[in-house]
Amino acid sequence: MNSELPDGYELSTDPARLDAELVHRWLSQDAYWALGRSREKHDRAVAHSLNFGVYDTVSGAQAGYARVVTDLATFAWLCDVYIDRAARGKGLGTTLVATVRDHLAPYGLRRVMLATADAHAVYAKVGYEPLADREKWMLFGEQ
Repeated sequence: MNSELPDGYELSTDPARLDAELVHRWLSQDAYWALGRSREKHDRAVAHSLNFGVYDTVSGAQAGYARVVTDLATFAWLCDVYIDRAARGKGLGTTLVATVRDHLAPYGLRRVMLATADAHAVYAKVGYEPLADREKWMLFGEQ
């Protein structure tokens, strides 16, 4: 899969470029997995993660976001993947996830995991698969 963004968009991992207020609003008000997340909790998560922003090359406005929690040695958790509603349908989500995959590839991680209720097809396009042996996995916290 080609992980180049469509014309008119660019990706950056520079955390200083993130529109923190916008990303918090997207997630806390429009993302089922983060509804009601406080700004303090959001800022702490961003500060301790690898962040990916998608930006309109003309206006500079942020159009998407993804975050990865990782040790850069064995494991990563891809989370908070979000594309602005006005920018959806252009392939940005799939390309963002492919770019994250490609960015992590040199580290030789054993596992890159994620959870989704409704975007399985997006992640499958770039190689994610359902867990083969769910009985091995356990969770502490909310289901």
